[in-house]
Amino acid sequence: MTSTESGAGTAAGSGPADPTGLVLAIDAGNSKTDVAVVTADGRVTGTARGGGFRPPVVGVETAVDVLADAVRRAFAAAGVTSVEHVSACLANADLPVEEEQLAAALDARAWGAGVEVRNDTFAILRAGIADPRGVAVVCGAGINCVGMRPDGRTARFPAIGRISGDWGGGWGLAEEALWHAARAEDGRGGPTALSRTLPAHFGLDSMYALIEALHLEHIGNARRHELTPVLFATAVDGDPVARGLVDRLAEEVVAMATVALTRLDLLAEETPVLLGGSILAARHPQLDDRIAELLAARAPKAVPQVVAAPPVLGAALLGLDRVSAGHDVHARVRAFYEGV
Repeated sequence: MTSTESGAGTAAGSGPADPTGLVLAIDAGNSKTDVAVVTADGRVTGTARGGGFRPPVVGVETAVDVLADAVRRAFAAAGVTSVEHVSACLANADLPVEEEQLAAALDARAWGAGVEVRNDTFAILRAGIADPRGVAVVCGAGINCVGMRPDGRTARFPAIGRISGDWGGGWGLAEEALWHAARAEDGRGGPTALSRTLPAHFGLDSMYALIEALHLEHIGNARRHELTPVLFATAVDGDPVARGLVDRLAEEVVAMATVALTRLDLLAEETPVLLGGSILAARHPQLDDRIAELLAARAPKAVPQVVAAPPVLGAALLGLDRVSAGHDVHARVRAFYEGV
C-alpha cells in the first residue's frame, strides 16, 4: 500500500481538476485516519494519513478538523479541490442517527457533491470482498459486526458496549481476565494462572499490587489493553480459565456472524465472513480453530477469512459502488492497495 505518515501526501499521477467521478475515501479509526482520492478510472492520485477520529472525546467539529487536515493534503497531492462523492467510514458512528450527524458535519466542509457516512466496520467488510455481499466481524478494542447485500440491504448491531449486549473486544477481555485473576487470588474464585501472569506483565508480584496500581493510576488506564495478549499467552500454556475466555470470544464472533447472515437471508448461501481487527488478525490458533468449528456447525455455507487489505480500500470501493464504477475500476484500486 502507498500511504503517507502524518506529514505529507503522495501522488500516483496528476489528478484532474474536474470532480466528476472522483471519490474521496476516508477511513477514520480511533488511532489514525487514512484518506485517498480516487479517479473515475481507478487511479489513486492522492493519499494522506492523519490522527485518530474521536468525536465522543473532543466533539464533532474538532474531530472533523482532524479529517480536514488529511483531506487537505490528499487534495493537494491529487491536484483537486473537491470530488463527486465522499465515502467516509468512521469510528464512533455506531448508530444511524450518529451517521446522519457526522454526514451533515462532513457535508458542511464542501469536500464533495455527495456524502455517505458508515461505521468503519463496513470498510473492513468491503475491503475483503469482490462484491458488496458478505459479513464482517471486527474485534479490536471492541467488537462489532456488519453485513451487506448488493441490493443495499445491511445488517448491523449498535455495538456500544454492555448496554447493547456486547461481550468481547480487547478491552472487555482484559476486564474479564482481571476479574477472574482477582477472585482467584483472594479465594472467591477458582485458581487461574492469570493471577500470576497479569501482574507479572507489569513487574508486580500479586493481583493486589496490580489492582492498587490501576486504581491509583500508577499504571495508566489505557495500558489495560496490554493484558489481552497476556490472556492469550496464558491460554496457550493451558490455563483452563484463560482458554475458557478465548472460547467464549469465539462464541460471540460466531453468534454475531450467524445473526447477520440470517437477517440478510445469506445463511443458506456460500458467503464470505470476514474477520478483522487486531485480535482476529493476530491469528491465535485456539481462537481461529474454535471460530471455524462453530461456523461449520451453525453456518456451514460461511467462508471465513481474515482481512489483510487496509480499510481505506473498503471506503474507496464503497464510494465507487455509489458512483456505479465498473469492475475494472475496482480492480485497479484494489491492485494499488494490495500491491499486485
